[in-house]
Amino acid sequence: MLDVQEVSKRFGATVALDELSLDVADDEIVAILGPSGCGKSTLLRVIAGLETPDAGVVRWNGQDLTEVPVHQRAFGLMFQDLALFPHRDVKANVAFGLRMARWSSEATEARVAEVLDWVDLAHFGERDIDGLSGGEAQRVALARTLAPRPRLVMLDEPLGALDRLLRERLVSEVRGVLKQARTASVYVTHDHAEAEGVADRVAIMRDGRVVQIGSLPDIRSRPRDEWVARFVGV
Repeated sequence: MLDVQEVSKRFGATVALDELSLDVADDEIVAILGPSGCGKSTLLRVIAGLETPDAGVVRWNGQDLTEVPVHQRAFGLMFQDLALFPHRDVKANVAFGLRMARWSSEATEARVAEVLDWVDLAHFGERDIDGLSGGEAQRVALARTLAPRPRLVMLDEPLGALDRLLRERLVSEVRGVLKQARTASVYVTHDHAEAEGVADRVAIMRDGRVVQIGSLPDIRSRPRDEWVARFVGV
């Protein structure tokens, strides 16, 4: 279980996170939904260990992660730009994290086949990255993120670069894959329909804080204040 308690982070005079608290259960998908500049991506970077909070603590199953380096947290992070290696084929991209973790060749081969099947790309192993469509590249990036069996998956606007029709089609696929992996997930987005389609709960962020959390229908029916009501379209 992920437990973020009263985390704050400043960049000069800019407050990115302001005593933010959040919890995510072991097999839960929580979407972080908020306007640009509210601190969504900074939150992911703090959880991943790429940024050190000025105050507060990030815990996993009760363990304080403050002194735990990024590579030892066993978390997966998928950025919007995907960062796939164009000089490697699909199979080599998905296997990258496993090679770094020194999995055996046999275990790597089996795991790559498993996650490519999850994302419906079982026969794409030998394909060049440059020959993939936008949706196929997104699914390869998701497979690569899930391959090392991370304890927590974080996705930062993973569908943001795609057109709306493709996003709508991929939302249910992404949720299905994350549920099949049974991995705790934090999904950052600014798209309300995407958050509602992917997540079990949605955390509404404003000015570096989570101001309300729950299902979007519940938040719409009982917004905590006027700003939340307007943000969720009431």
